Amino acid sequence: MKVVCAPDSFKESMTAAHAAAAMAAGVRAARPDAIVVEVPLSDGGEGFVAALAAGLGADLRHLTVPDALGRPTRAAWALAGDLAVIEVAQAVGLESIAPAERDVRQATTVGVGELIGAALDAGARRLVIGLGGSATNDGGAGLLHALGVRFRAADGTKLAPTPAALAHLTSVDTTGLDPRLAEVTLEAACDVTHPLCGPDGASAVFGPQKGADAGDVAFLDGVLARVSAALAPAEAHRPGAGAAGGLGWALLALGATVRPGFDVVADAVGLDAALTDADLVLTGEGSVDAQTLAGKAPAGVARLAAAHGVPVVLFGGRLAPDAAALLGAGVHRLVCITPEGTALATALARGPEHLAAAAAEVMSGIAGDAAQS
Repeated sequence: MKVVCAPDSFKESMTAAHAAAAMAAGVRAARPDAIVVEVPLSDGGEGFVAALAAGLGADLRHLTVPDALGRPTRAAWALAGDLAVIEVAQAVGLESIAPAERDVRQATTVGVGELIGAALDAGARRLVIGLGGSATNDGGAGLLHALGVRFRAADGTKLAPTPAALAHLTSVDTTGLDPRLAEVTLEAACDVTHPLCGPDGASAVFGPQKGADAGDVAFLDGVLARVSAALAPAEAHRPGAGAAGGLGWALLALGATVRPGFDVVADAVGLDAALTDADLVLTGEGSVDAQTLAGKAPAGVARLAAAHGVPVVLFGGRLAPDAAALLGAGVHRLVCITPEGTALATALARGPEHLAAAAAEVMSGIAGDAAQS
């Protein structure tokens, strides 16, 4: 029996690689004879660099950059030939900032811009940037600032690339933009299609996850509208412009193309080939709900597995009531790995143990069904 373990990360509990290993351990515990293939995945957020680096045989590199609040953080990126892989969450990830410290009005994407600069210095001519998991809502102003763009108030004063300061923006100076950007190909790996502004935009949809209250959302939406109007208003309406707090818009303004993050990773790691002759696919992520269908990795796994006629079991640390929508989209079974009544901190700490046990239970059930048939 061939079993493919192809999960995304379980946020704040397991990386995708750790989740795949836990699934594999559970499978082997119940079915020692099984052929198990581990394929860690990402949809553009956490784990994007690790997944692509493994699939491409790329060199992992590290650079100390400012996190979303300007504190030094060590961010990983990857280089394979002239292709650089950058993950927004490595530099300005939401999970690196404690909930009590989150301040979306002061958060910026400067660190992502510095990673791009390092990639250009290393000779990269193709850059794939995984969007997702950011603590920012600056419209990519920090990224643009790090690459030479300057934002100014009415009196010509240079503004910091924070939403709080950009509320006073009247003009944008692009004369200092790094000229090497005109010679490279930019690809944004993005799992959302939201525009920059409005009720379906970055601030309204994702701002609350980053600590924004109703007043912040209205303020941030106004700032993003002001920034985009001063630089590239047409890009604000394009799908994906609202990704990563509007960083998608900044990349579109620089000429980037947008492609689903899952597709980028799946191609690189050879998921389609791994599914050949598979008997079962195990996938999962931390929280599973109807939104998982909106470009998340488990939904992508189910789509590819369906093309191969392979059943899919989807594991989640949490299953929302509307997760049942996945049962009509290629998923054959949903399994919550967290025992009822488990405190959140315990569930996160014991995630690998719970996932391995849940995978073993599923495989034992399959073995029992086979024995009775």
